[in-house]
Amino acid sequence: MPARAARRRWSRAAWRRLALVLLWLGHGAWVLLGPDAGRTWTRTADTLALPAQGAARQWEGWRSRRRDDSRSLQDLQAENARLAGDLAALRLRDAQEAPRLAEAEEALRVLGLRKLIPLELSAARVLYSTRPAAFGGLILDQGRDHGLVEDQGVLAPEGIVGRIWSVGPTQAKVLPVDAPNASVAVMLIRSRATGVLQGLGASRAHIRYVSNQEVVQPGEAVLTSGLDRVFPRGLLVGHVVRVERGELELELTVQLAAPLDRVSTVLLLPSQPPLEVQQPFVQPEQPKPASRKKGTP
Repeated sequence: MPARAARRRWSRAAWRRLALVLLWLGHGAWVLLGPDAGRTWTRTADTLALPAQGAARQWEGWRSRRRDDSRSLQDLQAENARLAGDLAALRLRDAQEAPRLAEAEEALRVLGLRKLIPLELSAARVLYSTRPAAFGGLILDQGRDHGLVEDQGVLAPEGIVGRIWSVGPTQAKVLPVDAPNASVAVMLIRSRATGVLQGLGASRAHIRYVSNQEVVQPGEAVLTSGLDRVFPRGLLVGHVVRVERGELELELTVQLAAPLDRVSTVLLLPSQPPLEVQQPFVQPEQPKPASRKKGTP
């Protein structure tokens, strides 16, 4: 036992070696850390923490960008929904205003037509159309209470529409010019040949009693002649679309100028108007002067 205790005790030389090692360790720490050890440890810890701080900043920036992107996406979706609602409201308003605008434009054109024809004209609105039915026509919002009588001519800005066929107290029926039982005295604008226009339906008609000696070409304008005392002379009826020669007369097919399926406002001529008006719908083409040859007086 005494021998083991003696072995466990350090000798004086061992203590000196331990002190020397501790002295060298303290000197090395003083050299490494310097006189201000706390600041050095702080800098060391800060340096070691830089990667973690950078990673934390990147993580926070990513989360912030995700929040901003999510907020921006929600804002864009809300803005798109608002714009879609505004667009639908505008389309609905345009659809509601389209008939009124079309009616206003036609009313302006009717007013312009009244200035062209120096007659006492009255305007009426078309309530509805029965043209698809056999012997159908246009129903006007005026009748005998407004002074309307049978056989008054009916006009649109594009051309003649027809004549009043029957009159009631508050409404009147118009026989359109393309009806099979309708007839209008007409003339061709170039040759001034006269004939009778009879309806064929579907906004077309044909002209009878035009001699096959007349020269007529497709596209030639057809005007009222005034001989039926329903329309004055010079109002546009339509244009020739087909010309065929028969044994005694020409077979002329005419495309009517007035849009009978879409007309909503018309003008009514006075009963038995004068034969001529000052300005026709279509001015006759002026013949070109013949070119003179050189040397001729």
